[in-house]
Amino acid sequence: MTDQLQQEELQIIKKALVRFNEQGWGIAFGSVFGFGLFFATVFLVIRGGFQVGRHLNLLSVYLPGYSVSFPGAIVGFVYAFVIGYGVGRTIGTVYNKLVTPMM
Repeated sequence: MTDQLQQEELQIIKKALVRFNEQGWGIAFGSVFGFGLFFATVFLVIRGGFQVGRHLNLLSVYLPGYSVSFPGAIVGFVYAFVIGYGVGRTIGTVYNKLVTPMM
């Protein structure tokens, strides 16, 4: 009786520990992407120069409203957070779908 109970408990613990929290992964990736773009933009604005962030400014093709400026940094943060959230959530979902049948 105790062996079977221990096996069931181990199975429950294993299932809980192996699964990823998809929302947590989405928020983590979104934060990394968003703050990464935000700080890169702010750094270039503060640094200044002749053509401030001409390569980073090419993101405005894919992210309407983004520019290498302080307001653009906020717009870029929002875009990058949403993209990062989608990437993290997808990774968590795919991982959980692959791991669940193994249990």
